[in-house]
Amino acid sequence: MVITKKIDLSNDLARSGLKATKHRTEILDILEMSDQPLSAEQVFLELKKRKIPVNLSTVYRVLEALSDKNLAVKLNIPGDSRTLYEYKRMVHKHYLICLGCNKILAINRCPLGNYEESLAKETNYTISGHKLDIYGYCPECREKYAHKE
Repeated sequence: MVITKKIDLSNDLARSGLKATKHRTEILDILEMSDQPLSAEQVFLELKKRKIPVNLSTVYRVLEALSDKNLAVKLNIPGDSRTLYEYKRMVHKHYLICLGCNKILAINRCPLGNYEESLAKETNYTISGHKLDIYGYCPECREKYAHKE
């Protein structure tokens, strides 16, 4: 099964016009296996755990290339200087993001489906997607940061 997944990831890279190098395939695998968006530093540390020698600058370049080719999605959190990345699956996700601790919780349903349809009819646009991130404070941070709102 692991071999099939690696082949599938190599095919994803080839379809996007990227050569299936070891670093690209491994980084795409790390993103695909994660249930949370990851920073370049987190990907770098996972590569080290896998005993794959790589420079952090290479990880950044590969993540940017994957994002440019629509194989990875970028997520930026206000107040956090890091950019997070996740594997672009055929289903899209929305997130609740804590402004206190930067915890990320995936929302399992899309609240914009009907709105997207009506907007397409109203404007005659062909809508290809959307992005929605909701910010607030998790239960652990709510009391600590409540005075800042």
